[in-house]
Amino acid sequence: MLSVLLKETEPVTQKPIWSGAMGDLKDYLMDYSNFFITQKSEQEGEIYVLTAMVALVIIMFLLKNLSNYLAMYFITFLRNGVLKDIRNELYHKVIDLPLHYFSEKRKGDVIARVTSDVLEIQHSFLSILELIVREPLMILFTIIMMFGISVKLTIFVFIFIPVSGFLISLIGKSLKRKSGKVQEEQGHFLSIVEETLGGLKVIKGFNAEKIFTSKFQESTGRFYKFSNSLLNRQNLASPTSEFLGICVIAVLLWFGGKMVFIEGTLKAAEFFAYMGLAYNILTPAKAISKASYGVKRGNAAAERVLEVLGTESPLKDKIDAKSKKDFSSEIAIDHISFKYEDEYVLNDFNLTVPKGSSVALVGQSGSGKSTIANLVTRFYDVNKGAIKIDGIDIKGLKKESLRGLMGLVTQDSILFNDTVRNNLLIGDENASDTEIIDALKVANAWEFVKDLPNGIDTNIGDSGNKLSGGQKQRLSIARAVLKNPPIMILDEATSALDTESERLVQSALENMMKNRTSIVIAHRLSTIQNSDLIVVMQKGKIVEKGTHDELTSKNGVYQKLVTMQSFE
Repeated sequence: MLSVLLKETEPVTQKPIWSGAMGDLKDYLMDYSNFFITQKSEQEGEIYVLTAMVALVIIMFLLKNLSNYLAMYFITFLRNGVLKDIRNELYHKVIDLPLHYFSEKRKGDVIARVTSDVLEIQHSFLSILELIVREPLMILFTIIMMFGISVKLTIFVFIFIPVSGFLISLIGKSLKRKSGKVQEEQGHFLSIVEETLGGLKVIKGFNAEKIFTSKFQESTGRFYKFSNSLLNRQNLASPTSEFLGICVIAVLLWFGGKMVFIEGTLKAAEFFAYMGLAYNILTPAKAISKASYGVKRGNAAAERVLEVLGTESPLKDKIDAKSKKDFSSEIAIDHISFKYEDEYVLNDFNLTVPKGSSVALVGQSGSGKSTIANLVTRFYDVNKGAIKIDGIDIKGLKKESLRGLMGLVTQDSILFNDTVRNNLLIGDENASDTEIIDALKVANAWEFVKDLPNGIDTNIGDSGNKLSGGQKQRLSIARAVLKNPPIMILDEATSALDTESERLVQSALENMMKNRTSIVIAHRLSTIQNSDLIVVMQKGKIVEKGTHDELTSKNGVYQKLVTMQSFE
């Protein structure tokens, strides 16, 4: 069009015919547009042709932008869908991983991986999905057109592009490393926030605000430094690629101008079109180089997310794991040994708990009592020996099935920021209001729940902090009662309570333990005097066992513990 308007070509008055050969396509299109413009120029005048060209350009850009919008519209669902799936997969993995995984990791770091790292993946990988298709196609078709106009000039351009590409890649190399540091530090200061909220009472009580403030400020200071370094490196990407692109354009102007003015091997109109195409490559090339920096940055976040997703749980159900719906004879703890790290906490421990009996484990702190509860519920696996229920090794049972047989009441009453009703429904999600109230009555909790502003629909606050320690513990017991399991495991359920609360909780526990098999881990000996068997532990071994009366008459380790507590 430019050639005809600039009168660089002879007017074509005969309609051209295409021979069908691809090599003749360019000449055919040139001749056809020449014929069309010549005809219209004669009939309507040159201004009409110019107006038609402008209209054509507007229509093409309208279609381009409409396609862009539609591409972004549909890709939004894909991006957000992938984001949702990654988060769901991460949460599922976090719930599936064993307890010891989280004793080694900071909670804040895990939170950072589920939140900010996943967002980083969205910004870096998912935001360039459209670029992966659109920009390379744009470059490919532009290059084909450039070859069509001038092979010699295009080859000359291709000598310069790898040089600029190499310079751009140098900047990107350190981005991944710097980005990893930023995400790590983010996990660190989120951990400090999480610990601060959990231990606010202690921080205020010990006037430790300054210590924690300086810890947090040190972390945010490092985050500030790493983020500046990362962003400055990233901000260098766009100007560098633009400057190198302009260098290529400048070289083109010089070499192409020589071809037009001195050698005469290229027409001026073709040169204008060629320069437009060359500039057209710059925008997608710039977008791709920017995206490649994003990918390098996102790599660090992706590795942190994949590290969690790729962690195999050692407590995974076996392929042939069985389900067990009932409990008929006994729990056998068969010569087990266990260590958390290097030293054994339990050594060749042997115990049988018959159905319907109550067995209490007592001993000083660190004797391995709570470890038994962790092993029977399979929060950890034994290193040697086996734990069997009705003769079946618990490693051969599905975890869900095993834990379905057990009710657990721990020393720390773990409640959630929800209503009384929803906290209890964790025990049995299909329970009716009547069953909930009956469970609260068994646990001596109905007397205070009925006086709450909205009864069982009252929100009890973060970790149940709107309630007293005794009230929280009685709700934990009610939850276990509602589950109605054949086996109860009570891990120092009354150790954190005052005497009045302990009396109410102890009465609730006795109500609950009727006709059930119980393993009671106790610190206060007054709570286990009626147990069928009391096992006294020291350094992971059984030193005495018998009923309360048998053990006191022996005048051994148990009697010493009783005397010490009576003295207290």
